[in-house]
Amino acid sequence: MIHWPSYNQSLVRRGEILFSYDFLDSWDADLARMNENKKGKKYKFPDSFILIIGHIKVYLHLPYRQTEGIIKATGKNLPDHPCYSQICRRINNLDIDINNSIDDDDDDDAVIIIAADSTGIKVTNRGQWMQDKWDVKNKKGYLKIHVAVDIKTKQILALEVTDEKVHDSKVIKNLVEGVLNNNRNVKIKSFIGDGAYDSNENFKYLKEKRIRPIIKVKRNSIISSKNSNVRNREVGFQIKDYYKWKKKRNYGSRWMAETAFSSIKRMFGEYISATKFQNMVKEMTMKVSLYNLFRRI
Repeated sequence: MIHWPSYNQSLVRRGEILFSYDFLDSWDADLARMNENKKGKKYKFPDSFILIIGHIKVYLHLPYRQTEGIIKATGKNLPDHPCYSQICRRINNLDIDINNSIDDDDDDDAVIIIAADSTGIKVTNRGQWMQDKWDVKNKKGYLKIHVAVDIKTKQILALEVTDEKVHDSKVIKNLVEGVLNNNRNVKIKSFIGDGAYDSNENFKYLKEKRIRPIIKVKRNSIISSKNSNVRNREVGFQIKDYYKWKKKRNYGSRWMAETAFSSIKRMFGEYISATKFQNMVKEMTMKVSLYNLFRRI
């Protein structure tokens, strides 16, 4: 049951975070660190300030010039403000952390269950009406984002951005390693995924990592001596009683990944405004970092 006063206050806090001036407290220290031993022209704006600008841009769906106008109008107390070309260049050069570290008050390792899935993001904002009326085909394809989500907090712990040709089963190692490398105090108990992650190699990999695979196997799967023992066990269980397997393994928690996708698309839209692939990756990472920041409130 939702505690509405707390929920309402969390939405208020989102606005406070977007236009927070906390970065001013470390402005000089950040610039001194960034400009230490730097050759050429020195930085005028710290990365913490540029990150805030990036969050404002993606949340309000602003082009770079309007983003400059927002910063110029609201930042009267700032020492200076960057122009739109500086904002574009600095944002696309940021090393963005998606805030994927897990809070844990105990000294012991945190044990988590992750759900993985992928979704498509449009690389153009062309409407469905235009495509139907003029039979316009989107030749650019679409962007595919793969995530690993903590089913308890709905926080995205790992992100992979690819084109639409990369199959889900090919990124499972990157997602798991992304969670483990960025959260040293974490142990993954289970990995939940749909049939797209069903492969003998993935079952073997998860067994090596001592992670229980909760993966829906393909309909025509059979028990075979060529398969991993873990996969054979899951195949046998699902053939015997799929609904019992689904309930016992808590397979329904996989929808936490779908919930994360739904939240991201509602907040930031279903398309990317960048045109170069590397900038698309940066924009998507920016959106995920802000989504995780909002989840922490």
